[in-house]
Amino acid sequence: MRKLSLVFLFSLLVVLSGCNGTSSNSSGGEVKENVEPVADPEVAVIEMENTAAYGTITIELYSNIAPKAVQRFKELAKEGVYNGVTFHRVNQSVIQSGDPLSKDSDPTNDGSGRSDKPNVEAEFSDIEYDTGIVGAARGQDFDSANSQFFITLKREPGFDRRYTVFGKVIDGMVNARTIGGAPRDGERPIDDIRIKTVRIEPKKQN
Repeated sequence: MRKLSLVFLFSLLVVLSGCNGTSSNSSGGEVKENVEPVADPEVAVIEMENTAAYGTITIELYSNIAPKAVQRFKELAKEGVYNGVTFHRVNQSVIQSGDPLSKDSDPTNDGSGRSDKPNVEAEFSDIEYDTGIVGAARGQDFDSANSQFFITLKREPGFDRRYTVFGKVIDGMVNARTIGGAPRDGERPIDDIRIKTVRIEPKKQN
């Protein structure tokens, strides 16, 4: 009877822990659930160096879902860290940028860089990685996101609950797809696709 009581108590604790809006993913990371994303009062506008070809991409930011990731993205944008970085990884699923090392002339180090700030802890949620979702790139360690980010070009269920979602493209998705379709060698564009600047500015009211 004691053993059954302990099992029941454990089951009850699991149920109660799931009622506070969080759960765990398959690898043990905490996942924020049933929280609707709320657009931040500010948006991020990615202006490409070659605006004729790639234009701009506007991203709404979800501070209520991933406050640490949004804060870091804003900090780096305002400090000019993203000025001159490239979209160093592109394929049919994602376009990825945000590596300070992609500013140099050595393509072999692209994707391995980070800012001089500490890594950001994972902020997983149950928001699905559908077209236009902006996520924080990371290494094997869940808490290794730093400066790099990616934009999904199509639904990617394998990313769900495993990469921090911190925004979504609300304008310029056609430009993101153009970047994703650029000629490449493996996953690296043959010609540099460079960001001129990332501006953080008030969201325009409709």
